[in-house]
Amino acid sequence: MSATPNGATTKPFVSHPIRLTLNGQDRQLQVLPWTTLLDLLREQLDLVGSKKGCDHGQCGACTVLRDGKRINACLTLAVMCDGAEVTTIEGLADGDQLHPMQQAFIQRDAFQCGYCTPGQICSAVGLANEGRAHNTAQIQELMSGNLCRCGAYSNIRDAIEDVVLGGDQ
Repeated sequence: MSATPNGATTKPFVSHPIRLTLNGQDRQLQVLPWTTLLDLLREQLDLVGSKKGCDHGQCGACTVLRDGKRINACLTLAVMCDGAEVTTIEGLADGDQLHPMQQAFIQRDAFQCGYCTPGQICSAVGLANEGRAHNTAQIQELMSGNLCRCGAYSNIRDAIEDVVLGGDQ
């Protein structure tokens, strides 16, 4: 403990150990309790595919997978991922072999500026894992948390349909 100018005592900031599987690799990390998963990924681990868009969980640019489910990394404290498997856009491909969703996004030209693309793809992979999307309307609804300011929605939807529904619907 240390004293402040007015005589009050303060506790030092204490980092917490966490262990997680990140993109298939076991990692042991020390994080401060207020560190978001997004800040851990981008600032400490140099995994910058996940983007900081709104930093309020409203745009989906930061979407990653935790235990196969999509989450907003900007709203998730890193300590909440202790023991979890976290997959970012950097971890979807298997070496030079792209994930089928990544390949579909390329084939359908489902991006323009590309800023939202990592979050869109991770969200789409999570959507596929959930198994709740059985038609176009359900895909659109379940992807509504991911915004694209360029308006590439129809191509994004088509790419997701290719993977989730098996092609032209």
